[in-house]
Amino acid sequence: MHKIEIPQFIIDRVIKARGKLHAFERLVGPSTALLVVDLQNAFMVPPYSTEVPFAREIVPNVNRLAAATRAAGGCVVWIQMTQTEEDKKSWSVLYDNVHVSKTLNKTETLARLGRGTHGHALYDLLDVQPGDLKVEKRRYSAFIQGSSELDAMLRARGIDTVLITGTSTNTCCESTARDAMMINYKTIMISDGNAGMTDEEHNASLGNVLRIFGDVMTTDETIALLQPAAKASAAE
Repeated sequence: MHKIEIPQFIIDRVIKARGKLHAFERLVGPSTALLVVDLQNAFMVPPYSTEVPFAREIVPNVNRLAAATRAAGGCVVWIQMTQTEEDKKSWSVLYDNVHVSKTLNKTETLARLGRGTHGHALYDLLDVQPGDLKVEKRRYSAFIQGSSELDAMLRARGIDTVLITGTSTNTCCESTARDAMMINYKTIMISDGNAGMTDEEHNASLGNVLRIFGDVMTTDETIALLQPAAKASAAE
């Protein structure tokens, strides 16, 4: 598991700006969605070159959060990075300029993230239930224009709060968190429910989200704040 150490200067800035560390003091279950980003075989297991070893360690926390979100009346969304032949054209900057590599090429990317492939499938130990949602995304962020139908699906269900988990912290998870806040979702990154390649990358991303884009909480802190609608109404 990552050693979580958000820099003290970030914490001090947040408290000075907000008057407190956490932006959100309760989470109304039916208005909350747990977003599980890219916990697919391609990012979870060897021999894939995109394996994030820390990602396997967060699975128990993701499953606990999924159970708690369902129990509070919220929804759980399993997001899968999906690439097609069309993406080689529509995202040519990535394929032709940014991720040019002798070990990771266009063919491999499509083979591991194409629909129906082993790499595209969700990791076996995830507690995926029939009532959960599955969403394919075509860019790092699930919310950016043209990436997925996630925003419309959440709005239709009255969701205004998203809990971000998955991998990698500083790429798809942070990108999704940033865009969620920018289109007016209350956004919380789960510090021990995200995984990156290193502690340094993980903590830098958490600090960035906490300072500017939302909140950062542990699994236990988040579960403690999740309330069913009736209980939340009574507390008002």
